[in-house]
Amino acid sequence: MDNPRYSMEIHWSNEDQVFVVTLPEFPVCQTLGATYEKAAKAGQEALESLVEAFLAEGRALPEPLTLDRVM
Repeated sequence: MDNPRYSMEIHWSNEDQVFVVTLPEFPVCQTLGATYEKAAKAGQEALESLVEAFLAEGRALPEPLTLDRVM
């Protein structure tokens, strides 16, 4: 992907016993994985698919969220 600046949040779900991935700039998207690594890969694949779909449909991509401070 040309623009890897999009956010991905990964959280453990006790209820489902999996890692849940959300993409804040694309709020309708959620995916999961049995391990953190699998969840991160699924999130990256979902993000790439979303960007491709937006571009194919001629839709504007959302602005990437930024962090204005160093933690």
